[in-house]
Amino acid sequence: MRAAGCVFAEEEARLLTATASGPAELAAMVDRRAAGEPLELVLGWSEFRGLRITVEPGVFVPRRRTEFLVEQALAQVPGAHVVVDLCCGSGAVGAALAAALGRVELHAADMDPAAVRCARRNVAPYGGRVHAGDLFQALPAELRGRVDILAANVPYVPSGEVPLLPAEARDHEPLRALDGGPDGLALLRRVTAEAAHWLAPGGCLVVETSEHQTPAAVEAFRRGGLTPRPVVCEERYAQVVVGTVA
Repeated sequence: MRAAGCVFAEEEARLLTATASGPAELAAMVDRRAAGEPLELVLGWSEFRGLRITVEPGVFVPRRRTEFLVEQALAQVPGAHVVVDLCCGSGAVGAALAAALGRVELHAADMDPAAVRCARRNVAPYGGRVHAGDLFQALPAELRGRVDILAANVPYVPSGEVPLLPAEARDHEPLRALDGGPDGLALLRRVTAEAAHWLAPGGCLVVETSEHQTPAAVEAFRRGGLTPRPVVCEERYAQVVVGTVA
C-alpha cells in the first residue's frame, strides 16, 4: 500500500485488517485500495463526528471538514426540533445533527437513488425520513416554515475544476455530487432562493463553500432574504455560511 502511494499506509492497513472477515477478503480490499479506490468505500464506512457512517459505491464520501458545518448549525440553533439535510448524500450531516440534538424530526433529501438508499441506512437509528427528488421539491409541503436547521452541503466545485480534483474523488464519486456549475454556486443559489420559505422563526440555513466563493455566496444569501454570517475554520480548511431570516 505504501508503494501504491497510500500516505497513511500503516493506519489504513490496521483498519482493513480489523474490517476484513478473513485473509481472502483482506487481500481483495488491499487490492482495491492500492488501485486507488477511496479507503472509505473499501471499508464500507466513514467516521464522521464519532459516528460510523455507511458509504457505498456511487455515493459521496463525507469529509471531515464538513463536521464544521454541523458544529456551526448546532451553535446557531442548539435546541432545534426539525432538521433537514438537503443534498444529503450518505446522510452523514443529518445523522450527526440528530445524534447531537437527541429527539428531533429529521428529514433528508437527495435526487440520486444510490444516495437515498445509503442515507436511509444512516438516518434510520434516529427515526429519520429520506425523500427522493430535486432539492426542495423532494420535501413534504408541511415542512414549510417549520425547519430549525436546514443543512445543505451542495456541490461547489466549478465545472472546469472537476478534472483537477484528486483521483479518489474524480474517479470514484458521482459527478453530480461534485460539480457545482460554471462558478460552483449554481445549486447554492437555488437553495438560498427558497430557503427562507422553509425556515422556522429563529431557524438557519448552513452551507459549505470555498474561500474565494464566499463573497458571492454571501450575496446569494442576501438576495434570498437571509442575513448571512460567514465562518472559517482554518485548521480544517472549512468555509461555512450561516443564514438566518432577516
